[in-house]
Amino acid sequence: MLSRLLLTLTLVLAACNTRPGPEVLAPDDGALPAGARIVQVLTVTTRAPDAQSPGAYGATRATSPNWLEYEVSVPPGHKPGRIEWPDGASDATKNFTVRKQTELSREGFAGRLPRSGVGLYIHGFNTRYQEALYRAVQLSVDAHLEGAPVLFTWPSAGNAGAYLADRDASDFSRAALADLLGLLTKNRRSSEPVPVLAHSMGARLTMETLVQLRLAGRGAVLDRIELVLAAPDIDIDLFRAQMATLGRMKHPITVLVSSDDPALKLSSRLAARRMRLGLADVHDPAIQRLAVETGIRIVDITDITTNDSAHSCRIPCDCRRAS
Repeated sequence: MLSRLLLTLTLVLAACNTRPGPEVLAPDDGALPAGARIVQVLTVTTRAPDAQSPGAYGATRATSPNWLEYEVSVPPGHKPGRIEWPDGASDATKNFTVRKQTELSREGFAGRLPRSGVGLYIHGFNTRYQEALYRAVQLSVDAHLEGAPVLFTWPSAGNAGAYLADRDASDFSRAALADLLGLLTKNRRSSEPVPVLAHSMGARLTMETLVQLRLAGRGAVLDRIELVLAAPDIDIDLFRAQMATLGRMKHPITVLVSSDDPALKLSSRLAARRMRLGLADVHDPAIQRLAVETGIRIVDITDITTNDSAHSCRIPCDCRRAS
């Protein structure tokens, strides 16, 4: 499952084009076109409901997590790596379309989890709720995920100028993510680990959550996770400290890096030019030692050609590794 995810992973965020508003979450109960695919997405969010847009969730932090299930249709002409956003009114023959939204309790959410075949996606910086939801759908379809994709979405402001606010919002969400990981790994019938894909600032959130689980003595949860950190926005020294506490994982962590990632270079400048893990050079002996000492796998995707040079627009395959 993880290899399929790595080969089909595309993180082309809506910021590359005109960004969709919450109106794309309005349910469409019209006839489903032939060849369309329905995807069930289980969603946990630490965002509060958006009072201005019923059914949507914004950047305000919720007092407790919200648990939801979505049915989203993918158009018959879907092209891998793309989200077919509507240009005006949504059309299920051409666009990703929400068919149904159901609010759940924590217990109801847990009852809908399959015992195998789940995969978790945690988005990064500058991501709006609807972008995160449709990205989770696109990834599950393109990776041919069997079972239910699960989305964890934290209260990103969805604004490129809100970097510090986003970092605080991700930190705010650690306990909720730890609880979700516990649910996903509990009573699994399959011996396969739960694949977890964490992107950008979401990678920092995920690593901090794993450290929290280790300190709480919940190693059984960690042993059932296989983590991919895509373009991780993590201070390199912080990552070393995290790994010192976390220790070697039963299923090694995979880190996707690009030495020319412009967003991570900006993050580095904002942090007094401290090195970000996602900018690591696999030819650097210090990075190679880090990989050996921590048991992680570092995959260089710098040379992968994309239609956009942005931080999120990479398709990892045919990669070089530091080991």
